[in-house]
Amino acid sequence: MIVLEKRPQPSQAWSMATPAVAVLATMVFGGVLFAALGKNPIEAIQTIFWEPLFGEHASYYRPQLLIKGAPLVLIAIGLSLGFKAGIWNIGAEGQYIMGATVGAGVGLAFYPLEAWYIFPLMIMGGALGGWFWAMIPALLKVKFGTNEILVSLMLVYVAEQLLASMSLGLLKNPQGYGFPGSRNLQSYDSAHNAELFAGTGMHWGVVAALIAVIFAYVLLNRHMLGFHIRLTGEAPRAAKFAGVHPSRLILFCLGTSGMLAGLAGLFEVAGPAGQITIDFNVGYGFTAIIVAFLGRLHPVGILLAGGVMALTYIGGDIAQSKLGLPASAIQVFQGMLLFFLLALDLLTNYRIRAARKEVA
Repeated sequence: MIVLEKRPQPSQAWSMATPAVAVLATMVFGGVLFAALGKNPIEAIQTIFWEPLFGEHASYYRPQLLIKGAPLVLIAIGLSLGFKAGIWNIGAEGQYIMGATVGAGVGLAFYPLEAWYIFPLMIMGGALGGWFWAMIPALLKVKFGTNEILVSLMLVYVAEQLLASMSLGLLKNPQGYGFPGSRNLQSYDSAHNAELFAGTGMHWGVVAALIAVIFAYVLLNRHMLGFHIRLTGEAPRAAKFAGVHPSRLILFCLGTSGMLAGLAGLFEVAGPAGQITIDFNVGYGFTAIIVAFLGRLHPVGILLAGGVMALTYIGGDIAQSKLGLPASAIQVFQGMLLFFLLALDLLTNYRIRAARKEVA
């Protein structure tokens, strides 16, 4: 008989090894999935993880790692602060949408004016849009004790409807021949988040993601607020005696995660995406949850995990076009990563032990 026995202390070895083991398990069981779909599993896994880095067209795909990874890292850093404190923002996708919508709206309000201050104002608009959307569940939790998981998640669907409304209404391109969507910000120089160095994929969103990683590391390891965040998540009762103000922590964590998600949305709509459309959001807010946990809620770990997840995005697109894998199979493959990560996390706090079955 096999039983789970609680460890006296969490296993540091398993805590460190779990992300790598989860990635390997995802490769194995993902290969089984691809084989069931009639594809060569080894070729599929190689296409996803090898082609973007070392394949024939790697020079094109490598910059895409920065483009795909930046929003994931930026959002995941904000989520990790709340997760560490036991504050669960599951609605980053909605905050991402609102940041993009408000930021793009600010830029389009100045069209066709060319001025240096337009893009900085768009950055402020994106940050405020995401912050405002995150403050709704934050204030409801502080004032009425509502569940931030449900409220933030439901607001994603509200944000999607607002996005559709803006694409068909207020932000619709008057010269777009009736098609939904805003003007293309890539052709509006003052509002375009262009590459800082041509062909590298490096834009202001990537810079913001790197700054966020440094900020989070310093906050969590060198600042009293970071100590309060960690203490609240690890020992809530001790946090009360240490003078932690739960309401302030909720407002800070949800507000910061919303702001960073909003910035991610703004940098995306002003850069790679180019315009507000009905299907602008591609699930970065939800995928960032996987990135946060794959990175063990550590800023540097999140940076690395963002690269791995970006690799599955790009490699998945290659596998779809090259091998004919359905997009849904790639999404299942990405979801497996979180499943195995959470499943294997059990071994951090529990050990598997064989026990004799007692005979009555």
